[in-house]
Parts: sequence; structure tokens; C-alpha cells
Amino acid sequence: MEKNTENMLAGKPYRPGTAELREISSLAHRLSRDYNLTTDEDKIERKAIIDRLFPNHGKGVYLQGPIQVDYGQFTTLGDEFYANFNLTILDTCPVTIGKNLMCGPNVTFATPLHPLLPEQRNARLQKDGKMSDVEYGAPITIGDNCWLASNVTVCPGVTVGNNCVIGAGSVVTHDIPDSSLAVGVPAKVLRKITEQDHLENYPY
Repeated sequence: MEKNTENMLAGKPYRPGTAELREISSLAHRLSRDYNLTTDEDKIERKAIIDRLFPNHGKGVYLQGPIQVDYGQFTTLGDEFYANFNLTILDTCPVTIGKNLMCGPNVTFATPLHPLLPEQRNARLQKDGKMSDVEYGAPITIGDNCWLASNVTVCPGVTVGNNCVIGAGSVVTHDIPDSSLAVGVPAKVLRKITEQDHLENYPY
């Protein structure tokens, strides 16, 4: 692995346009495209694509599609991972997801960060004579038994604990402790999830 890629995964400044990163991302983008051309009936083909796109995945992974994945190999999916339509994973830093995660439509995991100063953010001539921007990032970790509802965005550096529910449309910018119901922009903890939340207490 090149030093530039190591820097990226460690959350240090790196250049995104190197040959190694282009090769990995190009494969992930092609596999995302191929997956998006399949349907639920194409079980064998879908499994083969998931195995290549996410080498680090547990059993029972289901992606409704369409999906868009930046690298794939830097993401770990736990057992029984479920994602509804339009899953996006930008894994310039590691994305680590526990077991039994449910994702509603349009969920995004975004690890990249860009410098705030425009003279550092914009592409510029580097010491080797090539034009490139410089980026960095921070990892994302999601615990076991969580549910991220529709249109949730998880931002760089966030850890969501076990047994959490993140409400629709939330933008998660800070860590969420175990067994929390969090909603909003930015997401804030409303309350703990307790035994009172058993389905038996909500007759239908």
C-alpha cells in the first residue's frame, strides 16, 4: 500500500488522484454501476458483486440499490446489514458497521473532509509538478442493532453506539451514545430507548 493511501486511511492529508487510489475507486465505481443494473432476482450476480466490492462483510448483507461506493474495501459491513434505495458510502477513511444495521432510503456515510481555507482546498501545483488538491478525513463507526431512517447523513469522525435510532433527515455530526433516539440537524439525543418502547405498548 502506498504511503499516500496509508495517510488517507489514517485521516492525514493526502492526494486523491494517485494511481493506486484511482485504481481502487474506479473498480468500486464500476462494481456499483454493475450492481445498479441488477434486480432482486439476480441473487447470484449480486452476491458476487458484493463479495468484490466489500471484501470485509458478514453474512446476510442486502442492498436494495442503487448504490454508490467510493472504495468499498475500506468499509466493513456486519452480519444482516440492510440498506434501502440510494445507499452512499464515501470510505476515504474506514467505515465500520456492526451487525443488524437497517438503513432507510438515501442514507449516506461520508468520511471525507476538505480544508476550510480556499487556497488549501483548491487544486494547485504540487512539488512534483502535478495539479492536485489535498484532502483528509475521519472514520465512521456504527454499533450493533441500529436503525438509520430515511435521508440520514453520518459525518466524518462520528461513532454511533449500539441499539440507536437516528430519525429521518438527521445529520449526525457528533457521537451518539448507546440506546439513544436522536433526530435533527445536527442530530441531538431526544431520549434513551428503554423497555417502555416494546411494540406491545403500541397496539395496532
